[in-house]
Amino acid sequence: MKFRELAGRTVSAIGLGAMPVSMNNDKKIPSHADAVATVHAALDAGVTFIDTADCYAPSWDEMGHNELIVADALRTWSGDASAITVATKGGITRTEGEVWGRNGSLEYLRGAVEKSLRNLNVDVIDLYQYHRPDRWMVYGDVMSNLKTLLDEGLIRAVGISNASVEEIEIAQQVLGAGNLASVQNQFSPNHPGSIDELQFCGQHGIAFLPWSPLGGTGGGARSVGERFGVFQEVATAHSVSPQRVVLAWELALGEHVIPIPGARRAASIVDSAAAADLDLSDEEVARCSASVGIFPE
Repeated sequence: MKFRELAGRTVSAIGLGAMPVSMNNDKKIPSHADAVATVHAALDAGVTFIDTADCYAPSWDEMGHNELIVADALRTWSGDASAITVATKGGITRTEGEVWGRNGSLEYLRGAVEKSLRNLNVDVIDLYQYHRPDRWMVYGDVMSNLKTLLDEGLIRAVGISNASVEEIEIAQQVLGAGNLASVQNQFSPNHPGSIDELQFCGQHGIAFLPWSPLGGTGGGARSVGERFGVFQEVATAHSVSPQRVVLAWELALGEHVIPIPGARRAASIVDSAAAADLDLSDEEVARCSASVGIFPE
């Protein structure tokens, strides 16, 4: 496993997106024991970074479901759990009848952080990420709320998710130099649209965390080799899966990139973790990039 820097800590170059064991497009949720086993498989494979969120749950009345699984997995793992970095997210609401919303107020975020602390069974959250913008609020005001929680010591580092370059710049200004640890946006061969944000983060020393880096939980990850032939060609040349090539390609886009592939089966995350040790040639990286419309500046 190779390592990269995130929120002042050294973490595995490939993280685990824990969401699929609590919610996914197929609506097939593994048992608690199987979910914990998947997290254990990731940790045993060398993954030291886990991404979760308070809203990852099978239903609105089970908020915190995913955080509880992560906490239980860390508690029961045979390794040194203190070496694992856990990031969670807040700012998305779920209420009765599966009514989804956003809330970036200080009161709501403080309450969400306190619940996440209890769910994760920790005194401080390693990395707390603002999940999605509350369009009824000024973005800078929400960042100010997160800075308050940072200053209060409830969270160790701040990240933002689903953010534009402009919102990244606002976060930098409000949080202060060096205080924006990460940006988590959707990025994959099927969704390369955040390349501007990825490159901006690289220029400013901010970690970029691609979510759904293989194409999502609705089958996009499974068919990535069929839909993007170049990745399959490179995979065949290396005798590996096309999914592993996709992650290796994303890692090659910058030392600040830390993909967080989701998994609900142990075999999936074990294969993904091995991408950290797959070295692609410059020519292979360029071919992969060009196949999805990304060209060097």
